[in-house]
Amino acid sequence: MDTSPPDVKKFVVGPIETNCYVVSDAASGEACLIDPGGDPGPIKDYLRRNNLDLKFIINTHGHGDHIAANGRFGVPIYIHRLDAEFLTDTKLNLSGVFLFGLTSPKASRLLEDGDTIRLGGLELGILHTPGHTPGSVSVRAGGAVFTGDALFAGSVGRTDFDYGDTDALMKSISVKLFSLKDDTKIYPGHGPESTIGEEKRSNPFFR
Repeated sequence: MDTSPPDVKKFVVGPIETNCYVVSDAASGEACLIDPGGDPGPIKDYLRRNNLDLKFIINTHGHGDHIAANGRFGVPIYIHRLDAEFLTDTKLNLSGVFLFGLTSPKASRLLEDGDTIRLGGLELGILHTPGHTPGSVSVRAGGAVFTGDALFAGSVGRTDFDYGDTDALMKSISVKLFSLKDDTKIYPGHGPESTIGEEKRSNPFFR
């Protein structure tokens, strides 16, 4: 896989301050969104100003704060098959508790571990990293990985929901994510960026 970094623009959206990322390929002008959890206006403005051709949305998982604006862009939605029902079930996606009962259009493509998605000249690689939800994925793009709510700078995702699994989450991180190169940049679902090497050295959940 190409290790050159993709073009990334972060938007902090919604009441839980979710990180939404525009990932784009400069050569082709093609772009995708990762986790559009709200506030679509500024994202659409950015796409328009930069003449980017939005191709699809990837949801790292199906919680309401990551899917809230899925239906506002008119493009296909990709999510792991184990989280597909979260898109239309307010109990599963927790929006019935936290975010006023929102739903998303159904997925156009169900992702599996090891899938590769083309975005212009970029290859996006899908890593199934369950634990926070059964169908949580991380998305590799060049020398970066978008970890959703699996791995944060200095922390890890919650597993105290009915379908959470702490052992699965720790295995996802230690086996799937910590096997990436130390200089791989982490773009998490909330909070600041980090690197794989920094989290291996200092994340308190792995000391």
